Amino acid sequence: MDIDLFVAAHRAEWDRLAELVRRAGRLRGPEADELVLLYQRVATHLSIVRAAAPDPALLGRLSPLVARARAAVTGSHAQSWAGVGRFLARDLPAAIYGGRRWWVAAGVIFLVTGGLIAAWVAGDPQVQATIAAPEEIRSLTAPGGDFETYYSSAPAASFAARVWTNNAWLAAGCLVLGALLGVPVVVILLYNAVTVGVAAGLMAAAGRLDIFFGLVTPHGLLELTALFVAAGSGLRLGWTVVDPGGESRGSALARLGRSVGGVALGLALVLLVSGLIEAFVTPSGLPTWARIGIGLLAEAAFLGYVLIFGRHASAAGHTGDVDAAYAGDTAREAG
Repeated sequence: MDIDLFVAAHRAEWDRLAELVRRAGRLRGPEADELVLLYQRVATHLSIVRAAAPDPALLGRLSPLVARARAAVTGSHAQSWAGVGRFLARDLPAAIYGGRRWWVAAGVIFLVTGGLIAAWVAGDPQVQATIAAPEEIRSLTAPGGDFETYYSSAPAASFAARVWTNNAWLAAGCLVLGALLGVPVVVILLYNAVTVGVAAGLMAAAGRLDIFFGLVTPHGLLELTALFVAAGSGLRLGWTVVDPGGESRGSALARLGRSVGGVALGLALVLLVSGLIEAFVTPSGLPTWARIGIGLLAEAAFLGYVLIFGRHASAAGHTGDVDAAYAGDTAREAG
C-alpha cells in the first residue's frame, strides 16, 4: 500500500474527525451523526494501516484519534462521578451482600479456630514452651513489651501505610487465589487464625488478655471483617469452578470474577480505614473504652452499609457485576 497516497486520500476525513472530537460536547444532531460515521471510517483506516503497512508515524496519529473519538461516541464512563456513585451505593454492597453466607462462614471458621488455639496455648505450659523460649514470651507479653509497643513502633503515617499494604496484599491473595478451588484461601484463613490465637493465648497465660483485646479490638473488628469478606469471596469463586450452576463454567467465572474485582477495590478502602485506626487510635492515649468504641462504630458503619445498601440493591436484582454493556462478549462454547 502506498502510504503517501493513502494519507492524501483520507487526510480531510481525519482532520474533520479531530475537529468534531474537540467540539464533542457542543455538536448538533447532524454533526453528532457525522462524528459516529467518521469514527467508524477512521477506525477502519487504522485497521488497514496496522494490517497492510504499519507505519509508526501514521499509527501514532490515528491510534489516539480513534481512541478520543471512541470516548466521544460512547462517553467517558470510567471517569464519571455518577459511575463511582453507582459502584459505592449499588454494585459494591450488592456484591458483598450476595456473598454473605460465604464470608460469615469464613468468619466462624476463623473465630472458632482462633479461640480453640488460644485456649490450648493459654492452658498448657508445654505448648507455650514449644512456641518460644520463656524470656521471649516475657518480652512479648510483659507490660511495655513487644506486643504493646508494636503499634507505636513507627511514625503513625508510615505505620498506617505499611499495615494497609500488608492487609491489602492479604485480601488480594484470598480473592485472586480463590479460583484454585479455594484451597489457598483456607490456608491463608487458618494461618491467620492460628497467629491471632497464639498471641491471644500467650497474653491470656500472662494474665493480660484484657490488654490484648484493648489493643486488637479498635482496628481488628473492621480489619478481620474485611479479611472474612475477602476469604468468603475467594471461596465462593473456588466453588464456582466446581459447580457453575446453570451456566457454563467460563461464563459463571467471568460474571463472578467481575464482581470479585469490585469487592477488591472496596476492601482496599475498608482496609485503609482500619489501617488508619490501627496507626492513630490503637496506640493513642485515649481510654480503652473510647478506642474500642471507635472500632465498634467503624464496624457498625460497615455492616450497616452492606446490609442496608446491599439488601436494597439485591432486591432490585443487582449482583455486583458490571452493566451488560461493559461486560464484553461471550464466546459460545462447544458442546
